[in-house]
Amino acid sequence: MSLNALNEFSLDFFSLKGKTAIVTGGNSGLGLAFSLALAKAGANLFIPGLIEEDEETRRLIEQQGVSVEFMAVDITEKGAPARVVAACQERFGGVDILVNNAGICKLNKVMSFGREDWDPMISVNLTAAFELSFEAAKLMIPQKSGKIINICSLFSYLGGQWSPAYSTTKHALAGFTKAYCDELGQYNIQVNGIAPGYFPTKITDEVRKNPKLNRRVINHIPANRWGEMQDLMGAMVFLASRASDYVNGHLLVVDGGYLVR
Repeated sequence: MSLNALNEFSLDFFSLKGKTAIVTGGNSGLGLAFSLALAKAGANLFIPGLIEEDEETRRLIEQQGVSVEFMAVDITEKGAPARVVAACQERFGGVDILVNNAGICKLNKVMSFGREDWDPMISVNLTAAFELSFEAAKLMIPQKSGKIINICSLFSYLGGQWSPAYSTTKHALAGFTKAYCDELGQYNIQVNGIAPGYFPTKITDEVRKNPKLNRRVINHIPANRWGEMQDLMGAMVFLASRASDYVNGHLLVVDGGYLVR
């Protein structure tokens, strides 16, 4: 073991200065936390989503001394993922990091949960993530570097009631993470996932409003609290940075210990 090699390590390994990141749905919810984390580490942001430019998000990101570009687009439309990657390349010169964050969760009783609920969730949560990764890989392979980070869930491990498509897509996204790692690792591209636990989002709004359900969740978490947005930000910077260059095909669970109880 070379002591010189050990001494090369520094906190600069976590820096994203000069890098460009695409974060789908990166101007709201968990996506905003991911975008801001990447910006604080020095990355420029390209944010595609249904919501047009968000001035507050722009202000928060540009305060970090980086640039941000928004693109109003439905990433499930035919050809949209290719247009997103091309637009990012045109604006910033390339793509170093792709965060597949956009997702939806339709709720319904199991015998009422039909294709009208199922199909949109497959399109947004899974197919769009695949297509964006496919298009980003076209740029990452020649440059022999890249980070693809898929936002999975505790329900990549669990069943879950009221939305069979949510658990299904999150299980599938975890499998896709491992499959693309196996394919792209040879090109120095790392493909990992983050599996958030219970955080205050629109998806968990009904649970938080119900005292009985809220207490049930907290009782299942060794940390004895819901997650806060900043709890996810360090995980994102780690997986997007040089510090995780030998971490591949991994799901980093950020859940306060929920899965162990």
